[in-house]
This record gives sequence, C-alpha cells and structure tokens, in this order.
Amino acid sequence: MAEGTIKRLTDKGFGFIGTGGAKDLFFHSSALDGVRFDDLEVGQKVTYTEGQGPKGPRAENVKVAN
Repeated sequence: MAEGTIKRLTDKGFGFIGTGGAKDLFFHSSALDGVRFDDLEVGQKVTYTEGQGPKGPRAENVKVAN
C-alpha cells in the first residue's frame, strides 16, 4: 500500500491525498476503510491503493496510517 497525507477535504464527501508527486490523488468517502469521512483531518497520514476511476486515477481502500 502507498502512503500519503490528506491535503484537502470538501463538504461533499471527497478529498485529495498528497502523494509526494506533482499531482494530488482524488478519493471519495466510499473508498474509506475503517474510518469515517468526518473523522479525517487535513495533514493526517493515510495508506491507500491506487486505482482507476471514470475520471482518472483515484485512491481506494483509504485507511488511517498507524
């Protein structure tokens, strides 16, 4: 699993993860595993699997890093 940092959260149930690269990775609240969207915070470390959505790359199986 890859690791990143929550860069931005929206009030519409999605956000973006900073991956250390040039672009941030989109994620939707339905991709969360073991955590509620409302419990996430900007700057929090997460792990994820990179997948492909209808509009391009996205994070799946997003979990809070230990």
